[in-house]
Formats: sequence, structure tokens, C-alpha cells
Amino acid sequence: MQPFTDDDRDRIIEMAWEDRTPFEAIRAQFGLSEQGVIELMRRELTAASWRRWRARVQGRATKHAVRSAVDDARFHSKAQRSISGNKISKRR
Repeated sequence: MQPFTDDDRDRIIEMAWEDRTPFEAIRAQFGLSEQGVIELMRRELTAASWRRWRARVQGRATKHAVRSAVDDARFHSKAQRSISGNKISKRR
């Protein structure tokens, strides 16, 4: 497996947790297969988080672009326009 920076690993984990981000998007951006994502999640998450993630992802159609009924997986909040001139600041 290729080495990832801490930021890359964090982003992969974030994308894997997102319901509407398919594994194909992770492959396109990071070159990591579904099995590779599963292995990374198992290695990086606590046991309880791993079980929760696997239960959440297993069988979810939106995690596979071919099986997903979502045409446009981008989320746009209805409140976004009124918040700070169409920009929502990220809090860290």
C-alpha cells in the first residue's frame, strides 16, 4: 500500500464516513480500492468505531456509484446563501 500523509489519511477516513461519497471517488482521488479503504479504516479506527462504520457502510447503495440512485451527490444547504455571503466558514 502506498504511504499517505496524515492529511490524506484524515481525508480518506472523512470520505469513507460520508454516506454519499462512493468508494469510486476515493479510488479516483487517492488510488485506494474499496478493500484498501476497509483495511485503512480497520487499522486507523478504534474497535468500536470500526464496527459502527462497517455496520453503516455494509450494503449501503450510495457507497457504490453504479448502485446509487443519487444523480448529484453534492450537498448544498438551503441556508448556505444567507450565511456569510454564500460561504460557510469551516470550524476547526
